[in-house]
Amino acid sequence: MIDNTELHRFELMENGLTVFAEYRRHDDRYVLTHVEADQALKGTGAAGRLMQQIIAHARENNLTLVPRCGYAVAWFKRHPEDGDVVG
Repeated sequence: MIDNTELHRFELMENGLTVFAEYRRHDDRYVLTHVEADQALKGTGAAGRLMQQIIAHARENNLTLVPRCGYAVAWFKRHPEDGDVVG
C-alpha cells in the first residue's frame, strides 16, 4: 500500500489494477471519504485487503480513522475487532 499524498488517497495495486481509499487528513485523523476498486477487482476482497493495510498503518503511526463512505462504515461494522483505530 502507498499513501499517495498528492491525490489524498491510499492505494493498493493488485494484478496491475488499483483499489484506493480517498481521505481528508486533519492532524492525526484520516477521514475516509471514498473507497473504490477497479471494476475487475470488485468481489475479489481487494478493498478489504486495502482496509486491513490502512488499519495497520494507522496503528503503527498512532492515527485515527473516521469512516464516512458507505463501504468503510460497513467494513468496520463487520470487523469490530478493528474499532480501536476509529475515532
